[in-house]
Parts: sequence; structure tokens; C-alpha cells
Amino acid sequence: MSRTPEGPAPRAGVTSGARPPGVTEREHQRSGLSELRDYRAAFSAAALPMAVVDDRGHVVRANDALGCLLGADPAALVHRPAAELVGLTSDSSTWRAYSEVLSGERQQLRCTLRLKHADGRPLWAEVTVVPMGEPAAGTGRALLSLADVSDRRELRERLRHLRIHDPVTRLPNRTLFFERLTGALETGPLQEGPAAREGRIGLCYLDIDGFKAVNDTLGHRIGDRLLAAVAGRLTDCAEAGAHRTGGHLVARMGGDEFAILIEDSAGTHQLTELARSVLTALQRPFDVSGTRLSVSASIGVVERASAGTSATALMQAADTTLYWAKADGRARWTLFDPERNAHRMTRQALSSTLRPAVERGEFTLEYQPLVGMADEVVRGVEALVRWNHPRFGQLAPSRFVPIAEEDGAIVELGRWVLRTACRQARRWQLEHPDERPLFISVNVAVRQVWDSDLVADVAEILAETGLDPRLLQLELTESAVMGSSGRPLRVLQALSDMGVRIAIDDFGTGYSNLAYLSRLPVSVLKLDGSFVRGFRYEDGAHPSPADETIVEAMVQLAHRLGLTVTAECVETSGQAERLRRIGCDTGQGWLYSRAVAPERIAELIGTRPQEG
Repeated sequence: MSRTPEGPAPRAGVTSGARPPGVTEREHQRSGLSELRDYRAAFSAAALPMAVVDDRGHVVRANDALGCLLGADPAALVHRPAAELVGLTSDSSTWRAYSEVLSGERQQLRCTLRLKHADGRPLWAEVTVVPMGEPAAGTGRALLSLADVSDRRELRERLRHLRIHDPVTRLPNRTLFFERLTGALETGPLQEGPAAREGRIGLCYLDIDGFKAVNDTLGHRIGDRLLAAVAGRLTDCAEAGAHRTGGHLVARMGGDEFAILIEDSAGTHQLTELARSVLTALQRPFDVSGTRLSVSASIGVVERASAGTSATALMQAADTTLYWAKADGRARWTLFDPERNAHRMTRQALSSTLRPAVERGEFTLEYQPLVGMADEVVRGVEALVRWNHPRFGQLAPSRFVPIAEEDGAIVELGRWVLRTACRQARRWQLEHPDERPLFISVNVAVRQVWDSDLVADVAEILAETGLDPRLLQLELTESAVMGSSGRPLRVLQALSDMGVRIAIDDFGTGYSNLAYLSRLPVSVLKLDGSFVRGFRYEDGAHPSPADETIVEAMVQLAHRLGLTVTAECVETSGQAERLRRIGCDTGQGWLYSRAVAPERIAELIGTRPQEG
């Protein structure tokens, strides 16, 4: 029920006024009575329901229109409390304002009330109460009138319905969804006293897999009809699941996204059951205008206590969980996982601070020796980047390099790694002029080849540091170089022509198409550690003859093509001995050394690393 008390309004009534000059007292009185009769006649004949009430609120006089509205003879309404007749007692604030008008403390009351006409139809009436004349407090009368505003009210309700409902599916839209969500979150504990329990809220947030293809191929008309059919099945699922607890709202959030809000969740099991039923319902084919369509849905499921949860936080969790469902393969539901979300938040934190971290000098390089298998003397080192994060501590490349590759920060970071590594290699060379100089091996991401002028960067850094190009080795993954053509192949060829060595990292895990090796400017193959691990004798494990055969074949082929071979992840002397016998040129792994600071590498130059 809506009530709208308002402020001052002109006073109404009949006053005697002063006698005009030249008019006798009798004539003046006769004129006043005639005017009063005219007023009463107008009052009785008025189409607007009205009543005159005294200072106690009792009806003094009612017109025919009011009698018709209430289904009573106007004379029968006299002496009855007007407030009870029109519902002014239903709300304390309205009753108080009405009483103040009667007592002369307020100049007007205007409110909107829902009434019932004598013929049974409901109506909305705007009720106005104003004092009559200039009464002393507690001695005056007031005029009560009612205006039927049902049409206006209905129009407003219709406009509101259009504003909060989706025209395609007729479901509540995003606006109404958030109104209901906000209201549900503001609700306190359910029940009162010892029986009170914590209110919980649940949300299934979904979008339709494959909907864009339907729109693009069959047109928006079919797409809209499909959305309407989906809405019907979602509503059926929600109604079937709401028979126990109620409070389910199905809304179209926009596009092909829908939400099912459970305002009084019984727990995670209720949400997951609902999600399963939705998946099952949507996987049944749709018949849309004679066209048979099959779609599925990805659903993010969130369930938590209402207390302490905001609408924004709940929707962020739902959106994240929906993204997981789609990333995990679609046509499935995924439950919100705080631990997985924490990892995502950490990833976002790393992504947002990665570029500034290069400028702040938070990255350092460690170096792992590459040892000659024949004499076990250090021949070179691989530069491995570390991030000394102020919040998360030292991070290995696996934690941040994939992020850097995704957002393009790898170009700037890779340039810094290359310059720092070449500068360090040149410093070792100058500090140990009598020893054979170490070559430096640096990893290069695919985006560095595509998104930067890698050839120009390498040439500039070599000129700046004075490092011989033959002492620089660039490592690219097998999947990055196999099948290379166009720009990548031209880049690799230009670097090779410059004297830089190109190595294929993790060889044997990607395409393993050896035919490409004949046309790529590659100098080194680095065998993936998974092959080397099959060589173990230790811990009761038996070496894999197949791994040894594969490695031996790859080494022989590489040597025939003029390539050298480096074995990664060499951890035991048994592995080293077998690799040496097969013909591997260099080895890298914990048997020789972990990645260490540059000072430790300086101690190893010209020596054999101590095993362990």
C-alpha cells in the first residue's frame, strides 16, 4: 500500500465575509444562504467521492459518489469514522498525519490507498484531506475527497514491469535481479531467538555454449526464440527445485547469460542438484520454428552465508566460476573454490605488477652450468630468471613467465634478461682472460620473435656488451620452431648468420618432426629430461631400454646433421655415464650444479663441478 503525505495546500470552505456597502444585513444573509445551498448542491452532485468530517473524524455529510463507492446510502455514513471507511487507519504514519489535519496542526494530507469498490473491483484512490475554513484547533471540520488513480497506477506498474523484465524471454532482467539480490543480502538471521539460523544465499550463473553460432548462422529471430525456450526450461528447473525452500528467481542477465538466485539456500548440495538438472534439461534438443537445435550450458555455482557478502563480491565469484566451467571444457557446472580463486587473485596481482617490477629491479638471474660430458668441464651456463617479489618472495619462472607471455610483458622482460646475461658473460670473460670463455644460453619466448625486433635487440646488446656472438645461445621450444616459416624463420636465419647459436629446448616432447631440422638454422638439441629420467638405476628402478634406444637414435641423427646434443635433468652418475656412452655432448642437471648466483659460476670456470 502506498501512502504519500504531502505539504500545504489552499484551504477550502464557505465564509460569510464582510457586508458590501449599500447592501442591507438581511440581503447579505439571504445571499450567504443561497451561496451555501449552491455549495451543498455542488457537493452532492460531484462525481468525486467526498465527505465532510468533524474534528473527531466522524462523517458529517457524504455525497452520492462516496456512497456509490462504498455501497451505502450517504445518509447512513453520517457519524461513522471516515478513517475506517477509506482505510486511513492501516498505517501509523498516515493515521498520525490525518489526526494532525483534524486538529489544525497540519494543512493537508494526501496519500494513495488500495480500496475495494462496492461492485467488487479493486481500485487505487488518491485520498486528500484538507481543513475547511479557519477553525480554531480542535473545533473545525475537514473535507475528505477520493480520486480514482487506478489507470495511472496501472500504467506506472506496467512501465515498471517493462523496465525490470526482459522483452525476449519475459524473465526478470538484470535490474530486478539485483534488486532481489540486494534485498536478500540485507535480510537478517532467519527466525528469532534460539531457533534463529544463519541466512544463506546461492547462485547458478550460466551462459549457453554455442549460442553465438546459432545467431550467426540462423539469425537473431531464431536466436531469440531459442533464448525464450531456454528460459522456459530454466524456470521449470527452478520451480521443481523450489518446492522445499522457495525464493528462486530466474533472470536473463543479458545476451545468452542467465542467473538462478536461491534466496534461502539449504546448502551446496541444493545448488549442485539444481545445476545438474539445468544441464540435463538444456542438453535435450530444442525444436525452434521447425529447426532442431542442440546446445549446452556452462554454469558457475556459488553458495555462501548472506552475512558479510555483498552483491558485487557474489557476482565476481559467480563470474569467475563460470569462466572456470568454460575453461574446463564447457557443458558442465563448476563450484566456486576459494583456493583456486586465491591462485587466480595471485595471478592477477602478479600480472598487474610485472611490468613495473622490471623497472624496480626486482628480477635477478641465476645460472646453471652446462658441462662437457667427456671431461665434465663447464662449457657454458643457462641464464634462469627469478622474481624477488616483495609480497610472495622469490618466484621461479614457471610462476610468472606464462603470465608475461600472455600480456606481452615478456618482450620487455626478455630484453632485460638478454642484456643482463650477456653483460655477465662478458664480465666473466674479462675476469678470466686465460680460461676458455663460457657461452651464455638464454631462453626466448615466441612473442619475442613476433612482437619485437629480436634481431635488432640482439645486435644492439652484443655491440653494447662486447660479447662475441658465438658465445650467445638462444633457446626456443620445439613447438615454437617446428613448422616455422615467414617471419620466425627469417629471424632465426638472421640470428644464425650473425653467429648466434640456436638451440631447440625440450626436444622430443613436441612435434618431433626431424625433417624440419634439415632446413632450420639450429645448432643444438636439448633433450627433454623425461628421456633422461628413464636411465636411472638408483632406488631399485630399472633403466628403460626404449628411452635409451630413442636417445641414441636422436643423438646419432643430430650428429649427422652437424648438431650438438645437450641432455637436461642429469641427476645421477649412472645417467651421466650412459649419456656419455651414447654420445651426448653436454649435460645439465643437479648432478653438476643447481642454478646459482654469478659469483659461484666464477669459481667453476675452467674446473669440473663437484657432484652432489
